[in-house]
Amino acid sequence: MSSTDARIAQLRQAMSRRGLSAYIVPSSDPHLSEYLPARWQGRRWLSGFTGSVGTLVVTADFAGLWVDSRYWVQAEAQLAGTGVQLMKIAVATTPGHVDWLAANTRAGEVIGVDGQVLGLAAFRALSAAAAASGATLEIRADLLDDIWTDRAGLPAAAIYEHVAPQACVSRADKLALVREGMQAHGADVHFVSTLDDIAWLFNLRGADVDYNPVFVGHALIGLDHATLFVADGKIDEALRAVLAADGVQVAGYAQAADALASLELDQKLLIDPARVTCGVFHAMDPAVPRVEAINPSTLLKSRKTEAELANVRQAMAQDGAALCEFFAWFEGALGRETITELTIDEQITAARARRPDYVCPSFTTIAGFNANGAMPHYRATPQSHSVIEGDGLLLIDSGGQYLGGTTDITRVVAVGTPNADQKVDFTLVLKGMIALSRASFPRGTPSPMLDAIARAPIWEGGAEYGHGTGHGVGYFLNVHEGPQVISYRAAPGPHTAMEPGMITSNEPGIYRPGRWGVRIENLVANRSWLTSELGEFLCFETLTLCPIDTRCIEPALLRADEIAWLNDYHKTVFERLAPLVQGEALAWLERRTAAI
Repeated sequence: MSSTDARIAQLRQAMSRRGLSAYIVPSSDPHLSEYLPARWQGRRWLSGFTGSVGTLVVTADFAGLWVDSRYWVQAEAQLAGTGVQLMKIAVATTPGHVDWLAANTRAGEVIGVDGQVLGLAAFRALSAAAAASGATLEIRADLLDDIWTDRAGLPAAAIYEHVAPQACVSRADKLALVREGMQAHGADVHFVSTLDDIAWLFNLRGADVDYNPVFVGHALIGLDHATLFVADGKIDEALRAVLAADGVQVAGYAQAADALASLELDQKLLIDPARVTCGVFHAMDPAVPRVEAINPSTLLKSRKTEAELANVRQAMAQDGAALCEFFAWFEGALGRETITELTIDEQITAARARRPDYVCPSFTTIAGFNANGAMPHYRATPQSHSVIEGDGLLLIDSGGQYLGGTTDITRVVAVGTPNADQKVDFTLVLKGMIALSRASFPRGTPSPMLDAIARAPIWEGGAEYGHGTGHGVGYFLNVHEGPQVISYRAAPGPHTAMEPGMITSNEPGIYRPGRWGVRIENLVANRSWLTSELGEFLCFETLTLCPIDTRCIEPALLRADEIAWLNDYHKTVFERLAPLVQGEALAWLERRTAAI
């Protein structure tokens, strides 16, 4: 029996003891984080699937893992022989896990889930589905605690202050802005659980979550006070005093629920239903008046100030210089020493680590050669990886956390001689990336509406890709942040409006399963372009500084204006990075930015 089989069997025994007919294990924690501390890696521990997103559902005679198209190949390989069935999201014949539960539970049965890690919006959808079938939902069932004997505790890394010159807006000023947002909703108190919102608001950083400089905690903000709930020992006395001077008190992590339960009936609470769990929600007296709206901090932190953008530009230059050193090494070593996909991660991280103000990677480096590049979220492991040799395309998606910004870049480079079809795909993706880079649009345009601009050249070539074209990026925070997202699959609500200062990725792609993948990614910032009697218009400033491999281009597919954009971009890249590199890195930069 495999470890997955054994653990699923233990889960079923625990379900039987609790009288549960089905159990749900989401990829989530009490803060609805994308990257999870070890304590909340239950879905991974149970199923063996290591991707960052997926929902496991277990019944007495079924176990299924729902994942989207980014993870189908990976999940199929990792679930083989485990008894856990791959359930493909967005396939017409496969119902989502909520619909599946509605169809496969009967009246009187009980569906269990740990409400402390289930989002409020997801809880409402599940409750409706359960009610339709006559089943009930039990949210006080953390069965992992029953069976996971060596489960990790709360992260214990120290919290530190993000200070000037990289911290450009004071803690007091940020609290004042959030309180203005509270008052606009008529709220007296506001509860925040999302870790990047809390880190941004209090100008604090931590190391509780891989790749994201955040810490586990909650916050309760009043009109004249604020409380930060974190585990004991994470904030030293000196930092406590600094926080106290700004009216911020520190309390134990577990006291957050008690604080919510003790709210007075004359206090109106602001919560974001997309950013709190149902466990938090049900800790409150239902008689406490509430208003549900997006966290004010989510909107505020998405709009970087001019000072922050200046720091981001410096971080991008250092990141670009590190990449010059890496690619110079790579091209010099290729064919002379053994290079694997794992080597790419080691070398690119080492190059960044030599740069000032570097902290850590912003996500796990994706290095996929040929067929592996066709998996958008591929990850090489010591047990399964490719050697970089022969002919083809190497896709590298990587990023760094710097005190003055967060980077995220994808480049595809030639290994040996790319074939004609690979060059066509590369050029179509480049055309899509250039089209979005050059776009202008009215301020307030819902970000999902911009997606077709990047996809049009790719669609015209008879291709498509399954992921979004762009996600928001934090300021020395999460590499994925909202509220903006460039994807036609996302709902174009008011909160997705494009505003000045937002930083977003621009990353169209084409993936040929079993053959190769192409994705080209720059980060761009919303800038004011012009204001007329017809309104205010925005454009994109490209922030990322790194050559695009012209050896992979089919020039006949590019228009003159697209070639001009690429040459202008490369001219800027050379001018910005040349002062920061020397020797082989400078020579590589000069070669790869030559005009076409």
